[in-house]
Amino acid sequence: MDECVNSTGSLRSPRMSGGWVQVIALSGTETVSWGVLYYAFAVFLVPMREDLGWGSAGLTGAFSLALLVAGVAGIPVGRWLDRHGPRALMTSGSTLGALLVLAWAAVDSVPLFYLVWAGIGLAMAAVLYEPAFAVVAVWFPERGARSRALTVLTFVGGFASVIFIPLASWLIGQLGWRSALVVLATILALTTIPPHALLLRARPAIPSVSHGETTAAPSRTLREALQSAAFWLLGGGFFLLMAAVVAVTIHLIPYLLGRGFSTGFAAGAAGLVGLLALPGRLIFTPLGAVVPRHIVTSLIFLLEAAAIVVLVGADTRFEVMLFVVLFGAGFGAITPARAALVADLYGPAAFGSISGVLGALVTGARALAPVGTSALVAWWGGYTPVLWFLAALAALAAALVLFANEGPRTEV
Repeated sequence: MDECVNSTGSLRSPRMSGGWVQVIALSGTETVSWGVLYYAFAVFLVPMREDLGWGSAGLTGAFSLALLVAGVAGIPVGRWLDRHGPRALMTSGSTLGALLVLAWAAVDSVPLFYLVWAGIGLAMAAVLYEPAFAVVAVWFPERGARSRALTVLTFVGGFASVIFIPLASWLIGQLGWRSALVVLATILALTTIPPHALLLRARPAIPSVSHGETTAAPSRTLREALQSAAFWLLGGGFFLLMAAVVAVTIHLIPYLLGRGFSTGFAAGAAGLVGLLALPGRLIFTPLGAVVPRHIVTSLIFLLEAAAIVVLVGADTRFEVMLFVVLFGAGFGAITPARAALVADLYGPAAFGSISGVLGALVTGARALAPVGTSALVAWWGGYTPVLWFLAALAALAAALVLFANEGPRTEV
């Protein structure tokens, strides 16, 4: 039998427990992978610049290259996930990531540094949220269970910056930046390669069914998704919203300093945005199980627009903290909302491929936003008109996503 009765008398598929084992394992590996491959980079900028004499632009350019590589690689990665599952891909990605962080510790030239970070971009595509979301999509086809799994995965993963930014800083202070990277590479290898190799599984043969929930209708292919207006509305909405969000996060500290706030307060406000993203995931991700997901996502986008409007006229610390609360709550819910929307609209069969194309659009916005915003600030002569423009982008993104509900899958 595919179903059994648990101790509480409710129906439960044995396959569902296998899904939760993977979610728990991925919650840990995502935290470490994001912490080492993404968030720790900023901590190494100053010590590398002082030791090697390289400019900040040259150093950050390597990180932007990695993001672009990750975005492009996300498309074939998605197709691989749909055909072969996550185990080989994520195990190889973890191994590659650990080896390249070791190579990063030994760099002595700019070309080698860029080559290493291009490779880390490939590792990012193989181990960060996109493949983890594909696991959730195929093992949790029902909205309620999928929302719970996404909430757990992204809430735990949200601690990556809280853990690894101070950890990397402490390691650099104790060991120097090169030895610190060796330690981080070791942590990455020991905590991600074994779980990926031993615990990840291919898609279940029969979707799991929980008591009171229903099985999903057949999934759509990548071709069908690309031919739907909903996909391009979704892609446009997330592209615009991500451009606005990244622009604000990158330029928040300079903007606050320009308005007369202290360096310590500005840095503290920027740090709190990441911390307050965690409650946003606890609130908005489960809400999508009971309210249509495109409506919830549109509300998240409007929350970001409202937060930016508050920031425009922020003259007091209270107003800045209001911005932080609103912006952080919406910020934390953006990524799981995208994964849930793709699963709701198109199902699990081609989730990796569809999400990979959408992820490439989002990554493009993330890579272009910092330099584009700097150009607009110079062109318009200050941050105020730029922030109004970014608020308008977020509001437009909310409208696009609100209408990205063409032909949703009917559940029976």
